[in-house]
Amino acid sequence: MNKMFTLAVLLSATLGAVADTVGEVSTTFKLLSPNDKVVVDVFDDPAVEGVACYLSHAKTGGYKGAMGLAEDTSDAAVACRQVGPISFKGKIAAQEEVFNARSSFLFKHVRVVRMVDSKRNTLVYLVYSDKLIDGSPKNSVTAVPVPATQPIPLK
Repeated sequence: MNKMFTLAVLLSATLGAVADTVGEVSTTFKLLSPNDKVVVDVFDDPAVEGVACYLSHAKTGGYKGAMGLAEDTSDAAVACRQVGPISFKGKIAAQEEVFNARSSFLFKHVRVVRMVDSKRNTLVYLVYSDKLIDGSPKNSVTAVPVPATQPIPLK
């Protein structure tokens, strides 16, 4: 089951951002099928060296979840941290999607968008869920300050 999710993340990741699963906890017990879970993944910002984002999200179990047909809830949180010296691989957009993973068989994704707060020299990361017809207002935000002596190179 964990391998199926990792494969789905790898296939749907954008901009080279690939997530590794850090761990998971069961939130319900199902006797004959996989439990519902909260999964914690980590990915490195594809354009900013030294920044990693930890993403927690719901993973639906049951028979549909085991077959990859379940729709996960829109509950997700993100925490991005400086994990090394910050450096930029080039100019970055003021706002761009840095991670994308499917959360249903069709039409629903968990997305992480990086925004630049130029006034405070800070990278802001927002996680949210969208769906073809109607998305969810549930979201989470985190920020990583960049040293004042290091300007963020904007496109």
